[in-house]
Amino acid sequence: MRVFFIGVCGTAMGNAAVLLKKMGHDVAGSDAGVYPPMSDVLESAGIDLFEGFAEHRMLEWRPDRVVVGNAVSRGNPQVEYLLRTREIEFVSLPQLIGEDLIGNRPAVVVAGTHGKTTTTALTSFALSQVGMDPGYLIGGVPLDLPSGNELGSETSPFVIEGDEYDSAFFDKRSKFIHYRPKVLILNNLEFDHGDIFRDLEDISRSFSHLLRIVPSDGFVVCNGDDPHLKALPDAPWTRVINVGVGTENDLRITDFQEDADGSRFGLSWMGQSVMHVAWNMPGLFNARNLAMASLGCVLAQNIHNQNSILKGAYPFESAILPDFSGCAGVKRRQEILHESEQTVVLSDFAHHPTAIAGALESLRARWPDREILACFEPRSNTAATNVFEDRFADALALADIALLGAVHRAEKIPEGKRINPANMIARIEEAGKKGFFFSTNPDLESFLAERESNQPCLVVFFSNGSFDGVIGRFAESVKNT
Repeated sequence: MRVFFIGVCGTAMGNAAVLLKKMGHDVAGSDAGVYPPMSDVLESAGIDLFEGFAEHRMLEWRPDRVVVGNAVSRGNPQVEYLLRTREIEFVSLPQLIGEDLIGNRPAVVVAGTHGKTTTTALTSFALSQVGMDPGYLIGGVPLDLPSGNELGSETSPFVIEGDEYDSAFFDKRSKFIHYRPKVLILNNLEFDHGDIFRDLEDISRSFSHLLRIVPSDGFVVCNGDDPHLKALPDAPWTRVINVGVGTENDLRITDFQEDADGSRFGLSWMGQSVMHVAWNMPGLFNARNLAMASLGCVLAQNIHNQNSILKGAYPFESAILPDFSGCAGVKRRQEILHESEQTVVLSDFAHHPTAIAGALESLRARWPDREILACFEPRSNTAATNVFEDRFADALALADIALLGAVHRAEKIPEGKRINPANMIARIEEAGKKGFFFSTNPDLESFLAERESNQPCLVVFFSNGSFDGVIGRFAESVKNT
């Protein structure tokens, strides 16, 4: 089959295109601004790339099927041709993944507001380590796997991030509905994606729809400490296993400690010790990601071996436990770009106040003697609005100095709904910390470059984008001093 991707350079689109190529299909795609690193990945896989969305590019390639990315909208010439003529079948990316990549394989779907990419990578790593040869599709760059996309064995589990965002301009269902999970991992639930969902109740409704399609012989691995997940409707048709710190959880995280040497904790099943973990990945949030991934790996093994697990039964009996001690996680998740006696520079993808607060708490535990400078770019569709204005300020006040970069595409957000950096700085200063706002990201970069201090510092950049290249340039400048 000849498959054409409109908007192919997005991470998920590009990785799916590579997997289809590995399956033996002819694959091509178009995008506005075909750029590295994804363009290099696609070209090395033998995928034809076309700059722009001209009709004739797609038609001359003669596709049998077209995949429309969720960043593509009406007005795109190739999309308008598909709608006008109805000559070529078209689908959303999640539909393609569910039908062609997952198919009848048992799907391990990782959903939640935070931690999807890391937990998906850890679960894929764990299943690979125990010899199950999983397929997987990861929305980031895993540091413990050969790539972010692998087909694996046709009978092995397929691990994928379950994103709650909509599927395409013509399919407003959440992406994860298409993946039909056999094992569903629910990390957490908070309001996000304000451009798609009205409020927490609206986004919770989508998660409740996901719960309804877990089969009776499947599992839900749920963060038992999360009040919003607890508020979801019960799922008596399947088996729900709770994971967390609280004593009411089935799988508990115990004795968590973190310092300059890393973090250490135990996992216990209803009081019975399962494993002890000592690793370098930061924070209690990553300990929870590991617990979820461990249990997901164990349950997938039981499903593969056709072991029946009754409610409350010990699922680890005949399973191989993975070893996470050397795991590095995913690129741009508290990734250390430079570390010296004077300066540490990190890049972090966090763009929600809960994630930023958790990251800063972890950084304080790891580097207690350093002055922490938190640089934040309000970039996502939700972060650029005032929905979380106070919560972002409170999270950034956990640093010693907060530096607020330019609001991404500020001109497209009405002033009454746009995040207000001046209000945030005032709130941060009320908390006894320093804060500065910059109208452009290069101005923030200049402030960092010109700042003089004899105290060892840690500079962390929070953004789900590039911060206009500031992150890489600053890290390189520090290395050269």
